[in-house]
Amino acid sequence: MTVYHFVGIKGSGMSALAQVLHDMGLKVQGSDIEKYFFTQTALEDAGITILPFNKDNITSDLTVIAGNAFPDTHEEIQRAIELDIPVIRYHRFLGDFIKKFTSVAITGAHGKTSTTGLMAHVIKGAKPTSFLIGDGTGKGERDAEFFVFEACEYRRHFLSYHPDYAIMTNIDFDHPDYFSSLEDVFQAFQDMALQVNRGIIACGDDEQLQRIQARVPVIFYGFNEENDFQARNISTSHKGTTFEVYVRNNYFETFTIPMYGNHSVLNALAVIALCQYENIDTEIVQSQLATFNGVKRRFSETEIGTQILVDDYAHHPTEIKATIDAAKQKYPDREIVAVFQPHTFSRTQKFLEQFAESLNLADKVFLCDIFGSAREHQGKLTIHDLIDKIPNGELLLQEDTSSLKQYQNSVILFMGAGDIQKFQIAYETLLKEQ
Repeated sequence: MTVYHFVGIKGSGMSALAQVLHDMGLKVQGSDIEKYFFTQTALEDAGITILPFNKDNITSDLTVIAGNAFPDTHEEIQRAIELDIPVIRYHRFLGDFIKKFTSVAITGAHGKTSTTGLMAHVIKGAKPTSFLIGDGTGKGERDAEFFVFEACEYRRHFLSYHPDYAIMTNIDFDHPDYFSSLEDVFQAFQDMALQVNRGIIACGDDEQLQRIQARVPVIFYGFNEENDFQARNISTSHKGTTFEVYVRNNYFETFTIPMYGNHSVLNALAVIALCQYENIDTEIVQSQLATFNGVKRRFSETEIGTQILVDDYAHHPTEIKATIDAAKQKYPDREIVAVFQPHTFSRTQKFLEQFAESLNLADKVFLCDIFGSAREHQGKLTIHDLIDKIPNGELLLQEDTSSLKQYQNSVILFMGAGDIQKFQIAYETLLKEQ
């Protein structure tokens, strides 16, 4: 039996794919750096071997799946090439793998992970479903009919996929280290749209998505009346958010989700639209939506004393705004404190004004040093360039998080795509020592 060896198995997509293959009865192992990543816990729980990087890990009986972060010059990939054994890039492998199922690709600048998690949770209530989520979660069912997966636009990786369905949540300018403009991002999504085999479910409130041309039906969802699937009469309570769905202006059904914020309603609408298209029982959709527990690092809450600490992956101005909006909806009587660590110098430089604008929606802002990427140069930019644009902003250091203690009865949002969690851990440790 072929053994699949993952080079960079702790990557969020890689670890999820390793879990999927393992669940389906295939032999899986992998290698990575020895630093701890939250993605490795699920691998360890499944009994999947994780080795430190070493060219001697590579033997002639392996098929190598290589993470996109690692160049062909990596010692393990080099050894595989020397031994003349297959080396398949992550997105290429996934592109072939999805052909065995009714595949649903979830893509968009924001909301991919949350929507993928929600879609997988709802469909598996009706049909055997395998899924791959960008938070490092993967599940393989041996008799799966559906495969729900996150499809990332970065470096146009999603053009390796020809899915049956694509959910497109939005188009926004991000990854300025790769994309040159919003139009460049749009063109990538347009190319993706032409590769979809059965149908596209797109957010019609998004101006860019309204321009998408396709060879298959495009179903639009959103708050505006011209959408095929429209959310109306939205209300919130301690249970979450309830809304009515109208299909082409006719009342369809009422749904409740245990989440807050307009973006959460939109994600649910996308799922409802796809399930309607696939004739999945509406009662199953309602009950599954109501029992969704969320995905990792998306508004993950911890209550300590009178404070609620939230871990969230928000790393783009649009996402920060959505997270603050959700916190205000869920906790209207509490002060909202943002703790933000910018991710990459290129993104921080490009969106400096927009970051300030979004963060200023919070009652108080703490900023952590910029988390740089190995693939970029810092230039002259520092975190103080952003602090200067935020009247209530100040620097937070990992070694001294005590300033947060004064915000009793507040919601503290730890946001970022780097290692923002270490600031939350430092603060939780400080509180436990008191």
